[in-house]
Amino acid sequence: MNATGLWRLLRPLVFRLDPERAHDLTLGLLTPWSALFAGRLDTRDIARSPALAVTAMGLRFPNPVGLAAGLDKDARAVPAWQALGFGFIEVGTVTLVAQPGNPRPRLFRLPEDGALVNRMGFNNQGVEAMGRRLERLRARGSLQVPLGVNLGKSKVTPAARATEDYRRGFERLGELADYVVVNISSPNTPGLRDLQRIEEVARILAAIQGPNQRLSRPRPILIKLAPDLADEDAVACARAALEVGCAGFILTNTTVRLEGLASPTAGLSGGLSGRPLFDRSTQLLGRVREAIGPDPVLIGVGGIMGPEGVAAKLAAGANLVQVYTGLIYRGPGMVRELLRGLM
Repeated sequence: MNATGLWRLLRPLVFRLDPERAHDLTLGLLTPWSALFAGRLDTRDIARSPALAVTAMGLRFPNPVGLAAGLDKDARAVPAWQALGFGFIEVGTVTLVAQPGNPRPRLFRLPEDGALVNRMGFNNQGVEAMGRRLERLRARGSLQVPLGVNLGKSKVTPAARATEDYRRGFERLGELADYVVVNISSPNTPGLRDLQRIEEVARILAAIQGPNQRLSRPRPILIKLAPDLADEDAVACARAALEVGCAGFILTNTTVRLEGLASPTAGLSGGLSGRPLFDRSTQLLGRVREAIGPDPVLIGVGGIMGPEGVAAKLAAGANLVQVYTGLIYRGPGMVRELLRGLM
C-alpha cells in the first residue's frame, strides 16, 4: 500500500484527535526519526528528477514544491520533510525569545471547507534553540534541498522595537539558512500586520541587510504578505521592499476573513488557511507579479489541494509553491502527487 492509500485508512483516526494534539504527536514521531536518518533521496525518486529542478535566488531547488512555515516551527523534523519529497523546507515562524503562544484551543479543522483556522500566536522555542538544532543539522551534511528560516516578532517586543527583534534573529540564524523570510503578516500577534506599511518594511529590511551583507554569502530576504491587503497596498509594499534589497515575496499568509464557509465559525477567530484562501491568494500573486515584473522571486502559497492548484499558482507568476493545509488533509503522499502532475 502506498502513502496515499495508508493515509486514507489512518485519517479518520487522526481526525478524531484534537488538531494540535495530532500535530504534536506527528512531530513527536518525526523528531527522533530525523535524528537518526538523513532523509536523502536518490535521482530515481520523482522528487529529485532533473526535469523538475528550479533555479531561483541563486539556489537550486530539486523541485518547486516546498513546505510552508508553521508546520515545523522549531526545525525538529527537517530530514523527515526532505524524505517526503519537498523541494525546499521553511521552518519557523521563530521569534527572538521563546514564547508559549496563545491559550488553547487554538487550532481548528473545517473539514467541509478543506480548511484550518489557527490562532497559535508564534508558539516556539526561540532563535537560540533553533540555532543549535540547525548547527547540528548542517554538521551532518544531509540536506539536499534549500532551507528557509521564517522570522517573526516576539509578542513582548513593542512594535517600535520590531526592527531590533528581526535583526537579532537574523544575526543568530541567517548564516544557517539558505534564505530568510520576514513574517509581518500573521494575524495572531497583536500589531504585527501594522508592520506592512511602506516605512516599516523599509526599516526592518534595512536593519537586516546590515548583518546580511557582512556574511560571506548574503542570503536572499523575502517578505510574507497578507491576503487581506488591498491590491494597491500589497504592490506598494512590494515595491518599497525591492528598493532596499528584498529578493521576493511569499503570497500569501492566512486570512482573517471567515465569511462564506460551509463550516460553522461562530466564536472562531484567527487565520484561515486551505481551499477557501486559494482564489484570493492566487489573484494577489498575479497582481504583484504584473506590477513588479519577472525578476523578483514569488512563492505562491494558500489553498493548494492538488496538482491543478500548483499549475494555477505557477501560471499566475510563482517561481515556487508551498503547501501546509493540503498536507494535513491529503497526507504524506501529497508532495509526489503534486510532482506527478507537473511531469
